[in-house]
Amino acid sequence: MKRQTANTQREDMEIENRTENIKKEFQKRFGNRRNLRFFQAPGRVNLIGEHTDYNAGFVLPACINRSIIVGASLNNRNILRLASVNFNNVVECDLDSIEYKPEHGWANYPKGVAKTLQKHGYNVKGIDMVFEGNVPVGSGLSSSAAIEIVSCLALVLLSDIEMEREKIPFLCQEAEKKFIDVRCGIMDQYVITFSKKGCALFLDCRSMQYEHIPFDNSDILLVVTNTEKKRELLDSEYNIRRSQCEEGVKILKQFLVGVKQLRDVTCEQFEKYKSKLPEVVKKRCEHVIYENDRVLRAKEYLTKRKFMEFGNLMNESHLSLKRLYEVSCPELDTIVETSQEIDGVLGSRMTGGGFGGCAVTVVRKESVQELAQRVSVKYQEKFNIEPEFYVCEVEGGASELTL
Repeated sequence: MKRQTANTQREDMEIENRTENIKKEFQKRFGNRRNLRFFQAPGRVNLIGEHTDYNAGFVLPACINRSIIVGASLNNRNILRLASVNFNNVVECDLDSIEYKPEHGWANYPKGVAKTLQKHGYNVKGIDMVFEGNVPVGSGLSSSAAIEIVSCLALVLLSDIEMEREKIPFLCQEAEKKFIDVRCGIMDQYVITFSKKGCALFLDCRSMQYEHIPFDNSDILLVVTNTEKKRELLDSEYNIRRSQCEEGVKILKQFLVGVKQLRDVTCEQFEKYKSKLPEVVKKRCEHVIYENDRVLRAKEYLTKRKFMEFGNLMNESHLSLKRLYEVSCPELDTIVETSQEIDGVLGSRMTGGGFGGCAVTVVRKESVQELAQRVSVKYQEKFNIEPEFYVCEVEGGASELTL
């Protein structure tokens, strides 16, 4: 028998504790159930490639060891009953009349997935589900996509639906776009579905071809720092940025053959024709076009284990998001810029949509404590808030748990 590492033992114990909490909540809300099954979906951090996914570009995210777990069982009724350990509430809906309701909050995500499955002709059975998560909500670590994917996995397997795994991220993206009404890209759902432990996922958001890129240097860690700032502007500004990118494509198509989206424009072509663009549109396009180039180089650097060069690209990415795409904020800038000053930090940048959420830092193991201490002091001095730090391991994607 293979000896477990201390990390593996700790992870197994944590999963056991979390599933026990789900069992207790399940009994409290729905009574004893036979054949209770458990599923998990991790959060994710985007290492580089921000706001490129909805421009059909390239991204390089990784799943982290924070997840949403659901315990689920058939209820032999034509209803979904959804409960949460974290939010201490229950939402019930008839499978024949699933509707979005603002007061249902988090439960709209599994409801939307069920509705989307039905729309595509799949027969969803009545199921009771209890969710528990340790992915911080509103932090940019994709708790919404994690709950979509874990819900889809549970609904599909308990309903005996035959479906290729490749369909799962697209169904979940459709649920978020049409049921939740957020015009999201495909990155979050895809990485959470297809990640492999110890690897980042390089994804071409047009062809959907992906590669697992090893991120396995034992001397280097990912530290995610939460600003604790809610991203109030994100939804409205996200749609504005998307429209600005689309405007840039319309103009550039007049001068460049074969351009359908910004990923088709090279840095050289952009430099030649950028003067044709309105100033704000030019800035948005410059970020996306050069960010795609950075992702391609980042993939090569990680493959060759050139972590210093990889970190430099992270720093460039943040500056571009701050100055050109204008989706950073003082809280994120303080964390990133303080982190970049510390010996042992290879690179740091905001991650996620922006206007709050989290920063991600690649740091040598021996410098993690100094990073947390110095960033915490600086952040509290400026904002009177203590940021949260998550030292992350790179995990695999969504799965059924075998307990």
